[in-house]
Amino acid sequence: MIVTAGAAGIGRAFVEVFHNVGAKLYVCDIVDERLAKLRADHPDIGVVMADVSDPVQVDAFIDAAAHAMGGIDILINNAGVAGPAQPVEEISTEDWNRVFAVNVAGQFYCARRAVPHLKKAGGGVIINMASVAGKFGFPLRSPYSTSKWAVIGFTKSLAIELGPSKIRVNAILPGIVSGERIHQVFTARAAARGISYDEMAQQALERVSLRTMVEPEEIADLVLFLCSHHGRAMTGDAIEICGGVESIV
Repeated sequence: MIVTAGAAGIGRAFVEVFHNVGAKLYVCDIVDERLAKLRADHPDIGVVMADVSDPVQVDAFIDAAAHAMGGIDILINNAGVAGPAQPVEEISTEDWNRVFAVNVAGQFYCARRAVPHLKKAGGGVIINMASVAGKFGFPLRSPYSTSKWAVIGFTKSLAIELGPSKIRVNAILPGIVSGERIHQVFTARAAARGISYDEMAQQALERVSLRTMVEPEEIADLVLFLCSHHGRAMTGDAIEICGGVESIV
């Protein structure tokens, strides 16, 4: 199996959960220090520097993974960027394009290259990381939200297209996930709204039924279920794991 952006955060949780059940793994990331740490912790896992927004790098990554593992049967499209937290009139063309280059085009590049290997394997699973921001409107985060709506559409289209080849495709919609990324997001949103970080975090969690963040390991456990025989009848689904996010406005 291959995991994009797998050296930290949710991606690293995927790596640990699947490694613990004996999966063969090949991972890409764009931060060399994180890759070095993963390599040191798990010498048996293939790691490579690759930016999913570059189709040339994606092709090289997936070809190397298929060669090293003797094939591919699972693709986890985890790489993504948060993008700016700004009013629409202040968002630069460069920032908008970067969000879509990673969050949408990156998933397309990976799927395009991986699908022939999944077909050759007789079937497999693709997991596309979306967000509850792909279900609700998200003021001050329009590039991110729009990109995650696109991921869900991409997922549902691939599920129909690839079903006859026994390839299941599902999207995961996390809510507020504990970790470095949400700290950065809350910091940016707090600055945009002129409030403190703590006030921003409190406002966000007030819109979550369980009043708590989701842990990366909880998301990884869900994805392990979907990739196992237990999830064999599930495809084309956009599955929320968010503690009951009621709104993000």
